[in-house]
Amino acid sequence: MTERLYIFDTTLRDGEQSPGASMTGDEKLRIARQLEKLGVDIIEAGFAAASPGDARAIRTIAEHVKTSTVCSLARANEKDIRAAGDAVRPAQSARIHTFIATSPIHMEKKLRMTPDQVLERAVAAVKLAREYTDDVEFSAEDAVRSDLDFLCRVFEAVIAAGARTVNVPDTVGYSLPALWGERVRQLIERVPNADKVIWSTHCHNDLGMAVANSLAAVMNGARQVECTINGLGERAGNASLEEVVMAVRTRRDVFNCDTRIDTTQIVPTSKLVSTITGYPVQPNKAIVGANAFAHESGIHQDGVLKHRETYEIMRAEDVGWNANRLTLGKLSGRNAFKTKLAELGIVLDGEEALNAAFARFKALADKKREIFDEDLQALVSDETSAGRERYKLVSMRVVSETGETPNAKVVFADDGVEKEAHGEGSGPVDAAFKALESVVQSDADLLLYSVNNITSGTDAQGEVTVRLAKAGRVVNGQGADTDIVVASVKAYLHALNKLDSKLERAHPQV
Repeated sequence: MTERLYIFDTTLRDGEQSPGASMTGDEKLRIARQLEKLGVDIIEAGFAAASPGDARAIRTIAEHVKTSTVCSLARANEKDIRAAGDAVRPAQSARIHTFIATSPIHMEKKLRMTPDQVLERAVAAVKLAREYTDDVEFSAEDAVRSDLDFLCRVFEAVIAAGARTVNVPDTVGYSLPALWGERVRQLIERVPNADKVIWSTHCHNDLGMAVANSLAAVMNGARQVECTINGLGERAGNASLEEVVMAVRTRRDVFNCDTRIDTTQIVPTSKLVSTITGYPVQPNKAIVGANAFAHESGIHQDGVLKHRETYEIMRAEDVGWNANRLTLGKLSGRNAFKTKLAELGIVLDGEEALNAAFARFKALADKKREIFDEDLQALVSDETSAGRERYKLVSMRVVSETGETPNAKVVFADDGVEKEAHGEGSGPVDAAFKALESVVQSDADLLLYSVNNITSGTDAQGEVTVRLAKAGRVVNGQGADTDIVVASVKAYLHALNKLDSKLERAHPQV
């Protein structure tokens, strides 16, 4: 009999710790709704003690998500656990995920605690979390560099205290698949009452091994994998949800387990997370990259045309490719548009927001022959953020001619007051950015400028990501338009708005 493999998604917590990827509460809710539609078992909605905004976002997600368990992370202390418990309280199924470091280097250098003190703190944390929910998960941070005997002691104690899930994390991405699988196997064999809990793994990708290590853990008894959409996460990221799920699904001859993930929702979820966080998916990314099912070699093309399985081990449509065309156009009505939004899990705040989004859709339909779900996601992202932003694009004119210095005139609103900016640069985008800075004078450093096509075709919308840094804070701004220079200016203004102190991110990165 095939066993259940639980998918614990931490895109909204660990994924959000990627530089510039912090989200608003509304953005987190949109992703949570899509994760629920994807069939994720546990959604780690955030770190309640990190900020009041994160706590509110977790609580909102807990109120709206019905079929997935909603979880909050908490350090092993009373303040964090009570914040987490209050945040997940409205959920139909709630979990508290508490953790403490168990490696010698962490205990000595970071915690300044003895092993016995760490053990005592871990047990107390689990017992306190049980006052809020029966579903408590315990993680031994930096388990990869922890003493195996001490790990066994800690896990035995937290199981006795009431933990129902025990997580073994490779916090620093240090392990290798054979070693990691062996560590998980030994823990399950040696820890008393190991059969009373679900064993989990959480692997980082610093050596490019996160997915391989996670799968090695599964082959040795782990039945929960902690992962993120697109492998998003701190430093080099986390194990990629889509790769873990499809590896288990495709290699049923090897894995005696499967997930409840609706794989046709993988690509839509990937694109939504990419749009909101401003982290484009590389074309050759497994499963969700634009080239994942493309064949350039003549030999490969010939083989696929004769029999798909000669070079394809999965069907593109099974993970959500080629099923994303929006059957609407410039003659479509408002009700059809609203219905399509509901199908995509998009909820707008009131009739005014719906009317504004519909007007933008009509404008886009006049420019594009075909509209895709990704276009709609980008359009709604623009709309949901535009109403709260300080800076808004009004109009622009850019001149770029061979042999002449490009120049730009940008008219934008600053808290409702229109301002005009002029600038020259080495190209049209550079000229537009310098024009804005000549007036705004943000003194922010431009860390990244990235262009990605949302869909295929010469009339496709371009999606631009701009990453700015100021006073230790890093933000991503996104903009989408069929005119790439307009998209660039939108992205720059979006990033400036995120730097604006009036806008609170759910998980501020300072």
